[in-house]
Amino acid sequence: MNFDFHDAKYGPLKKCQISNADDLEMVIDLGHQPLCDSLLEVDQLDLPEKNYPLRLLRSKSLGHGQIDYVVPSDEVYFPEYPYRPGITREVLIHHGERVEEAIKKLNINKGSLVVDIGSNDGTLLLEYKKKGMKVLGVEPTNMAQYAQSVGIDSIQEFFDESSAEKILSKHGNPKIITATNVFAHMSTLGKVMRGIDLLMNNDSYFVFENHYIMNILNENQYDSIYHEHIRSYSLKSIVYLFELYQMKVIDAEVVDRYGGTLRVVVSKNMNLESSQNVKNYLILENERGLLNKPIWSSFAKNVIKTKNQLMELALDAANKNLRFVGKSCPGRSSTLINYVGLNKALMPYITEQSTSLKLGKFLPGKHIPIVDDEVLFREQPDYVIIFAWHYGNEIIKILKNKGLKSKFVLPLPFLKIID
Repeated sequence: MNFDFHDAKYGPLKKCQISNADDLEMVIDLGHQPLCDSLLEVDQLDLPEKNYPLRLLRSKSLGHGQIDYVVPSDEVYFPEYPYRPGITREVLIHHGERVEEAIKKLNINKGSLVVDIGSNDGTLLLEYKKKGMKVLGVEPTNMAQYAQSVGIDSIQEFFDESSAEKILSKHGNPKIITATNVFAHMSTLGKVMRGIDLLMNNDSYFVFENHYIMNILNENQYDSIYHEHIRSYSLKSIVYLFELYQMKVIDAEVVDRYGGTLRVVVSKNMNLESSQNVKNYLILENERGLLNKPIWSSFAKNVIKTKNQLMELALDAANKNLRFVGKSCPGRSSTLINYVGLNKALMPYITEQSTSLKLGKFLPGKHIPIVDDEVLFREQPDYVIIFAWHYGNEIIKILKNKGLKSKFVLPLPFLKIID
């Protein structure tokens, strides 16, 4: 099994990476943008920045989304990559619930080996470890060192056949392989698939989560389009991909994380029956017209509409000398801010919690400073835009309870102002 086209070369990506079909169609062009997590230090603000095309295309035959330019992996996932899931309460809750569910549904015994691809700070594996599992992370950034320091055995490298062979020779076949919001990211999809195939036997499961294209389209989540997310999967495209490698999707469900995440379970045992969930989602994708143009055209129109609404609000605030600032700086906020055109004159800062690795840095592209949340309570700005809008209600409740009296702005799915 060697589908060379699954390992995309850096630069323009003109064909479907999953099927190699020449059937991609432009959905929306978000302009040339910087890498969303390449935050700047103060001494970098006067230097040129790299920008890359950011366009979403649709697969006419498989119904997934794909960007059309691949950035080198070591530029996207550099050693000091600033994302750390373990500091976000909602992520901790999500991982705890999903781990408990997986162990129960898949009948996983204590002492089983769990391997996490793109394990970051080890937050997910820590939950499995609490349940008595042996755990091993594979993570290319320096977060692997942090995970190691808190007791999560980790390999610092990109996952591929080579790392899979090392794991297999030292630890044997894992019972579960996990990949949480990383499986859509790898340009070397073939190497990852072959590595998974090496690690799995008929008693293994691959359990992964990624943004679901249906939620992206239905809820206008254009901020989830950035260079890390090469593919935005439909279930149809996932089933097709794994069948190429003689693996079977046996379960699927949409969970709340990130405004709609597709959680998939894959087995190498082709005799297993797919759940009714799998059949239902495939039917739903067909009924909603995922292979047809209208749903994608409607999405593009909504993107432009909400872009204009947000800019109008920001300009109105500036004209009235009202303070308009940001709260939370997930990677997705960079797409939104750079596409809409918000700059320091319109939005002087974005705040983050005190444990964030992003504090003291500047947003790529617009160079907006990232400062501590405490500024919000001291300044009491007129408007606070919640860029982690998918956690908006929880964030607003926390901020109000701490004494913030500002008006809150949720930019998506459609602009909403909350007093």
